[in-house]
Amino acid sequence: MSEMEKKNLKYQNQSNEFNFDENRSNLKISFERIAFIFFIFFVIAFIFSSKVIFLGFKKSPEINKIFKKENFRSTILDNDGNILAKTVPIINLGINPNLVIDKEKLLLNLKILFPNKNFRNKIYGNKFFYVKKQISQSKLEKILLLGDKSFIQEESIARIYPDGNLFSHVLGQIDNENNGISGLEKSFDYELTTSKKPLQLTLDTDIQYLIRQELLKSQDIFQNIGSAAILIDIHTGNILSLVSLPDFNLNYRKKIDDLKYINRATKGVYEFGSVFKTFTIAAGINYGLIKPETEFKELKKKISCAGNIISEYDNKIPSNLTAEQILIRSGNIGSARIAQKIGIDKFNEFLNNIGILTNISFDIDETGETQIGRWGKCKLLTVGFGHGIATTLLQLSKGYAIISNGGFEISPTIIKRNNYKKGKRVLNPIVSEKLNPILRKIVSTEEGTASFADVKGYEIGGKTGTADIASIGGYSKKKINTFASVFPTSNPKLALLVMLDEPKANKDFVYKYRDERQPYKGNWRNTAGWTTVWVTGQIIEKIGPILATKY
Repeated sequence: MSEMEKKNLKYQNQSNEFNFDENRSNLKISFERIAFIFFIFFVIAFIFSSKVIFLGFKKSPEINKIFKKENFRSTILDNDGNILAKTVPIINLGINPNLVIDKEKLLLNLKILFPNKNFRNKIYGNKFFYVKKQISQSKLEKILLLGDKSFIQEESIARIYPDGNLFSHVLGQIDNENNGISGLEKSFDYELTTSKKPLQLTLDTDIQYLIRQELLKSQDIFQNIGSAAILIDIHTGNILSLVSLPDFNLNYRKKIDDLKYINRATKGVYEFGSVFKTFTIAAGINYGLIKPETEFKELKKKISCAGNIISEYDNKIPSNLTAEQILIRSGNIGSARIAQKIGIDKFNEFLNNIGILTNISFDIDETGETQIGRWGKCKLLTVGFGHGIATTLLQLSKGYAIISNGGFEISPTIIKRNNYKKGKRVLNPIVSEKLNPILRKIVSTEEGTASFADVKGYEIGGKTGTADIASIGGYSKKKINTFASVFPTSNPKLALLVMLDEPKANKDFVYKYRDERQPYKGNWRNTAGWTTVWVTGQIIEKIGPILATKY
């Protein structure tokens, strides 16, 4: 190879090396540019995503404004401080169809997020619509990450009720303008909207839940159309539980004038039947007209008053009974005789003193008024055994509290008070002293009508009541079955009143006795002793341990 060729070859090699280095340099520059572009893109995407998520978490200044204005309502708590009602910020998410760029793509994404909803017609319309009201934070973040400009967030606040149905009749509802329209939301509307201090109640969530569960079970067994229960401290008037069925989920508004959802514990007015016989005996003892051992002889099976026949529900009731036995055996004729002995004036006075005839002042507006009509000879007799007078379960609970607590007046309440002041004595203390042991015998003896409520360890006493429901021109065969119980009878603290509205006898139901007797299947008698008493026994078994440890 000549010297010239060697020089050319060397030049070519150098030139190739230069070109390679140049290409490698250019390639390096290109990678750096691409990496830089990707970095910028990542930063932009990160900022956008963070902004979207931030917007989802952010409480806008408007929310703070709303909380400071008329839409705010203070929190409602139970006796233990558990939240029953609370105002919280919410976001309603909607779509403006006119701003949607790719409708099919958006529909696909919405289908993934909301598989049970169909938005097609709305997407292809031209009117704003809500995708989800009170949308959850997690779902909102997923939607906002789609980056669609058609989504519109509506920031607001909402009243939420964590327990749903549990306190529906007590708490009540608000309207769209944040005005209370029923329950505590109505009666304490001013306090709830002007004070940040929580409204605390005497109600116990655990006890309320257990009582409601047993009442729901009773509907399956006895097919009653409704029920109610009140558990009250007979000394303070504090109500630990107030249940009425049917109830409703407070998070979904119901018509407050729907009679199906009437508050059967406070608003419903009923003839309660034989539970009133306790008041008759109590009135006689209070005025010194009878003693538990006072004898009533030659009691007829039937008597007539103004053409109406009053008879015994059970022909096996003896014709000679003491006042105590009349109450234990639930005699109609004997109770009417005692009412005659008391007289209209004294009986009227007594029923006023225990709060049966007076309009009760209560924490919620939904309360009924006692209906008795005009006193007369026949009215005196029928009221004596619990007919011809209709009142509320709330008033009945007040009456039983007073005759069992030594005769002291109480004011039933569901509002927790810092200071308790004992009421004045309105009855002779001998009433409680003599009456409570008799109520115990109604539950604990074979002659009594309430043996299914004899839960071991609680010394339960009480009186049953089975009343025909009044109808046009007389009475129907439909029943109101009630059991008014007090416990422990040796030192009474609590009263539990349970009512079943139109229960039916269940011939297939197996009754299990708490003693050594064999279970009893089926019963044709639709009386309180075979319905409400059994339910009450189940309730006390469930709530008893809580009451023993907390109250």
